Amino acid sequence: MSRNRGHVPAYRLHESSGQARVIINREHIYLGKFGSDESHEAYARVIAELAANHAKLVTTSPTSGDGRPISVNQTILAYWDFAKSHYTKDGKPTLELENMRVSLRPLRRLYGTTPAGDFGPKKLKAVRQQMIEDGLCRRVINSRVGRIKRMFKWAVAEELVPPGVYHGLQAVTGLAFGRTKARETDPIKPIPDLYIAVVLPFVSPQVAAMIKLQRLTGMRAGELVVTRPCDIDMTSDVWVYEPSDHKNRWRGHRKEIPLGPEAQRILGPFLDRDPQSYCFSPREAQAWRLEHYPPHHGRVRKTKVYPCELKRRQKLKEARRRNRNRKRPKGERYNTGSYRRAIEYGLKKAKKAGFAVPHWHPHQLRHSRGTEVRRRYGIEAAQVALGHARADVTQIYAERNMEQARRIAKEMG
Repeated sequence: MSRNRGHVPAYRLHESSGQARVIINREHIYLGKFGSDESHEAYARVIAELAANHAKLVTTSPTSGDGRPISVNQTILAYWDFAKSHYTKDGKPTLELENMRVSLRPLRRLYGTTPAGDFGPKKLKAVRQQMIEDGLCRRVINSRVGRIKRMFKWAVAEELVPPGVYHGLQAVTGLAFGRTKARETDPIKPIPDLYIAVVLPFVSPQVAAMIKLQRLTGMRAGELVVTRPCDIDMTSDVWVYEPSDHKNRWRGHRKEIPLGPEAQRILGPFLDRDPQSYCFSPREAQAWRLEHYPPHHGRVRKTKVYPCELKRRQKLKEARRRNRNRKRPKGERYNTGSYRRAIEYGLKKAKKAGFAVPHWHPHQLRHSRGTEVRRRYGIEAAQVALGHARADVTQIYAERNMEQARRIAKEMG
């Protein structure tokens, strides 16, 4: 990076001109007015480029391809207006919009004022290097770099930047396992059935049924929480559940989840409702908790209750009443977050009761199902049972896979 290996060049003031500067390999690089946002941005950009390109600065062309340079900040703002309407589902922003926001943050911080037409592969590597230094894992970095490329692809389609910008960024491949300093995360592993069984007594019947149903079918949590009687075809011995919302709905794909005898038995008590209502309701779970675990159910006190204690109890009751009135009422269905938190609540209660159970999350139930099916029926059957979509799969192949999935559900529940 400089003559002293590992030394980060300092942000300095050039007194005679009032500009900020940084000295690298005896070369003075002026960054703009000292203390200004532009100078700090330029300094951060220079340091990031040095770290990513082994102490070689990245040169930029003076103008963009069309002669009227548009900055990276302007490109981000234009893309954000598009993204807010594009990444929505049922009128609500999806998680991808938030993922896009955090992905573009280091790009804006390092190259916000840079002409978008001058943004090339080495600059993208500098942004990626900044993500590595921020402590992100390799898979997250690859995903976020892919979103930055997606933004420039959109900008090319809107003729905001020259086509060569996106083509150049395509040359930047993802970080490979074992060939980068980015940290690695442990792969998601299946959860043993013993740890699942330990949690079931410590959650409501609704959450327990959701856990068991997801374990049997391998469906995603987002597909599980929107289960309704009207979405289930019960005309044959193997029911077929077609979620109203699923991961690949925006691609026009259909998702059919076969429900075998055991899954039908678990789901049966939750079908006695309006066909349009959701099967698993937090309101029903709260009513069950109040019935089985009413407040103040401790041991009967034998000693005298003093007046000061009565006053304190009365104040606590009033505070609880006020908080209860302020709380948002329970929703008509779980979402993926509340479902995960309900499992975490059961895990905490199980640990308090003395059970040594590790932390696990709903997605591991899906992995448990896939591992079990693969062990018994092979990799193709596991792909079918989990409902992984393939764009190049023919209609005949999909139908044959559905029959196989029905047979698996009938035999395994």
